[in-house]
Amino acid sequence: MEELATPASSPAEAAILAAGFAVESREMPALIRRVARRMPADAEAVRAALLEVRRRAWIARLNDLANRAGRAWVRRADNELAAGETTALEPEDATLLAALDAVLARRFRALGPTPEAALEAVLAELTESGTAALSADRHAMLAREVAAAFGLFGEAAAPFLDAVGSLEQRRRKERREAETAAREKRREEVKRLKAWEHSLVEFRAVPGLLGCSEKEALRWIAEGLIPVARRIPQKNGRETWEFDPAELAPLRRAVAGWRQEAKPAAPAIGRGTRAGNAAIARVAALDRYAGHFATARALNRRITLVTGPTNSGKSHTALDALAAGKSGMALAPLRLLAHEFKEALGNRGVLASLSTGEERIPIPGARHLAATVEMCPFHLPVDVAVVDEAQMLADRDRGAAWTAAIMGAPARHLYVLGAPEAGAMVKRIAGLCGDPVEEVSLQRKSPLIAARAPVPFTDLRAGDALVAFSRRDVLDLRAELVRRGRRVAVVYGALSPEVRRAEAARFREGDAEIIVATDAIGMGLNLPIRRVVFSTLRKFDGEGRRELNTQEVKQIGGRAGRFGRFEEGVVAVLAGGGSPELVRALLEAPPASPEDPRPLVQPDADIIANVAQEIGSDSLFGVLARIKRAVLRADDPNYRLADLAQAMAVASAIDGVAGLSLLQRWTYALCPVDERDNGVARLARWAIEHGAGRPVAPPSAGRLPPPERAGREELERAEKTHKRLVAWRWLSLRFPEAYPARAEAEGETARLDRWIEEVLRTQRKSRLVA
Repeated sequence: MEELATPASSPAEAAILAAGFAVESREMPALIRRVARRMPADAEAVRAALLEVRRRAWIARLNDLANRAGRAWVRRADNELAAGETTALEPEDATLLAALDAVLARRFRALGPTPEAALEAVLAELTESGTAALSADRHAMLAREVAAAFGLFGEAAAPFLDAVGSLEQRRRKERREAETAAREKRREEVKRLKAWEHSLVEFRAVPGLLGCSEKEALRWIAEGLIPVARRIPQKNGRETWEFDPAELAPLRRAVAGWRQEAKPAAPAIGRGTRAGNAAIARVAALDRYAGHFATARALNRRITLVTGPTNSGKSHTALDALAAGKSGMALAPLRLLAHEFKEALGNRGVLASLSTGEERIPIPGARHLAATVEMCPFHLPVDVAVVDEAQMLADRDRGAAWTAAIMGAPARHLYVLGAPEAGAMVKRIAGLCGDPVEEVSLQRKSPLIAARAPVPFTDLRAGDALVAFSRRDVLDLRAELVRRGRRVAVVYGALSPEVRRAEAARFREGDAEIIVATDAIGMGLNLPIRRVVFSTLRKFDGEGRRELNTQEVKQIGGRAGRFGRFEEGVVAVLAGGGSPELVRALLEAPPASPEDPRPLVQPDADIIANVAQEIGSDSLFGVLARIKRAVLRADDPNYRLADLAQAMAVASAIDGVAGLSLLQRWTYALCPVDERDNGVARLARWAIEHGAGRPVAPPSAGRLPPPERAGREELERAEKTHKRLVAWRWLSLRFPEAYPARAEAEGETARLDRWIEEVLRTQRKSRLVA
């Protein structure tokens, strides 16, 4: 530090010099401006102004000291608190580190009631943040700091340090073994597949193998008697066919009979050592998917297809019919909507239980169920069932769940609700099931019009919904509106259903005049919206930025206008966000046909088990790889296979975990996780703990700042922890012995819900604006 020796040139500079605070020359102008704003000031005011500036440098010093010491568990918030609690004008490193140690000790004690629980929580925080695994020395250093936080030093800390050290060594060994075993299994399965592929022969070899002519072979291939093992597309649009000699060999005995019969029956193909594709496809039977749902096929089902735009009364019509049935189920796309169905049935005097991926609420005596689509009970016959939002059939991630629900809902009368675009695919599914369909087409109860001109930001008014397509954009728009003195509610996908409902209630009850939302607003959440204003007509869909399509504009824009509240709904675009003419054209466009009308299908536990037995493998990755390759031809006329990429990624990560069966690993592969948030790695860590017989602790957000001081980083961390708790609770319902702390997880979920809602409720200019 350079002491200032020159005479003071202003009262502010004189005050700084009088404080006796060493200041570098380059800092003086900023300090003079800051202190001058407080003049005339007493010594304490000057001291506070100086400390406020210098604490920024102390935070940087603490950050550097922590990094050099390898203390990866120290967060910026810890350094900020330590700097804020330092009162010395010129603190030494030891003084700053003592303040940091005190902050960390409080944080560790807040993470758990025991040093063991606190250490587990810190290690989980590090993993969740993407921090590289601690070395053994760094792990021991962290353990000593946690012990000290709980008053354990020297010999008193030895039992704790020995126990956690041994556990860490065991975990490292288990992770290495699991990773090695998973690599070996994958290598073995890839080797098996390559060996099988190398064994295939081209069509010219088939006549010789079967003792027939080329013409006969082509006819029998067309009739499905000779299985094509692999079809390789060529640049000219044609295909090269390859055949498995092991599958063809048993067919040679059937050739004489084929020549005598006009339409011979397909032969049973025996299982060979390589388990050919035709045998796997036959075992999986995804090309006969409707037959998997025995209960539904045994009922004399009839389907009522109710189509119409938003605000046309589809749900009201179906729920009236559901409430009139002696038993029934309502299947919703979201947990939020499952709750709304349960409440809607209750308002009609009908008790209903609830079943979603992460919660169960059984109601004694209830004969109705509200559930998410993925939780459809396929073996529970009911009088009436409702499947909502049928346009989700085309969704690449969840469409297969709607296929299963519509095909397999065991109801004598099934109501399928959706946008007009969904009609063709629903009818196709009904045809595959052999179920008769009655179609009911509804119209909006209030007109929907496109605004003639773009909406300036300053013209947003009470009752408007401003729609963006990312969390960042939603918070940016909210911040600007709050800065202008507007009262704002927000809804976006990362928020829990409870927080979304609370924000919707604020808008509905007038506590917020404008709601800023992502396209999450387009499904559910009945809101009194006067006008939907798109901030942009382009969105990122996971692969690239593109223009909004007709269905998206109609689904989201259709939330404008509420029968009995607004005479008409208005759909507009923010100035600079796109063309009002494009909005009008998309609203007026006829329903678009799906790019591929074939419904998506995916394997279930029975299919996984059967294919594993057929190929003689316990590798989940190998089973999924063979299903992806074998069970459905690319040109299958009826079905297409759902994307198995995430399930295969999970399989690769946990295939080597000792102590978990194939079907337990398949359950893990179905768990809803976010790959962008290290979801697969987290599942692998939890699976290793499960396989080793140790309980898996639920994620924790730790200490949260006061809502009015929360910034975007803290908000995003809380949202991520909430989503991790969803995955943990999902697994807890399926493996309660491995995930036993359910009450603790539900308590942490509720705490995060309350905190996030308080953060969003804060309407003054805060750190969220930054």
